[in-house]
Amino acid sequence: MQPNSRWLAYGSLALSMALVGSYVALSKPLVAALSVFLLAWLRFGIGGVAMLGWLKRAPHEAPMDSTTKRLLFLESLVGNFLFSIAMLFGVSMTTAVSAGVIMSTIPAVVALMSWAFLKERIGLRVWAAIVCGVLGITVLALSKGELNSEQSRRLGGDLTNNTMLWGNILVFVAVVCEAAYAVIGKKLTGSVSPKRIAALINVWGLVLMTPMGLYAAWHFEFSAVTPSLWLLLVFYALAASVWTVWLWMTGLQTVPAARAGVFTVMLPISAALVGVFVLGETLSGMQLVAFGIALLGVVLATLPSGRTVTPAP
Repeated sequence: MQPNSRWLAYGSLALSMALVGSYVALSKPLVAALSVFLLAWLRFGIGGVAMLGWLKRAPHEAPMDSTTKRLLFLESLVGNFLFSIAMLFGVSMTTAVSAGVIMSTIPAVVALMSWAFLKERIGLRVWAAIVCGVLGITVLALSKGELNSEQSRRLGGDLTNNTMLWGNILVFVAVVCEAAYAVIGKKLTGSVSPKRIAALINVWGLVLMTPMGLYAAWHFEFSAVTPSLWLLLVFYALAASVWTVWLWMTGLQTVPAARAGVFTVMLPISAALVGVFVLGETLSGMQLVAFGIALLGVVLATLPSGRTVTPAP
């Protein structure tokens, strides 16, 4: 990989996850105003309109075979549909701290799945980067729990042990879905352009969500949505369906999936920074330490080396 293309790929991966963190943090008003299924359906619909020009096969691209078509459907099923359902219902059944700690395992699960399914060899430095990412996000989640212990007790006071167990299981299912999304995406970038991948998996997401979206829309009063919320919805749809997917797939074209997984640490960091600078939340010393540990993992993953992670022949 040439130095310029390597850093462009790293920048694409980091920006993709930073955008995910930003729209997750800014989507709170949307979740309050729209049902989950209606929000997801509108997201896919707006994204589909924005990417109509990306559906056409480029002249240099070979026609898709049956395996590629199945992978595209699977990418949308696990990365868009099942991830959203498992995460939303899982978080509602457990505490925010528990969900945050479980989500911190994404880099490690991506690495294990890339080793198992893509036969990527993972060097010690990338494993160290993964450990830093997991540790940093875990410290971040626990520091939030300490700062908001009273609020956490109120939120989790009515949760039984059995409910929390199922909630934690669902959050881990979402982690596996996110890891599978990264691994399948790596396979797809070998034969399909990033723009076309983004457009095609968005189409499948729209198809899967349409029955529930239509039902939610039938019972919704659209006139109650303010113009500012419509603008926020457009940003959310473009960020979630268009920009983040295209950037992530662009990075995966040249970066092994295991190393790309390290960049998922940018998601909670971005979400926290949006909370501080946009939503007026506070940042503690422990959270700064967590960011430092997580970013150390990114540095370890991106410094040039001869053979840190390479796909097996």
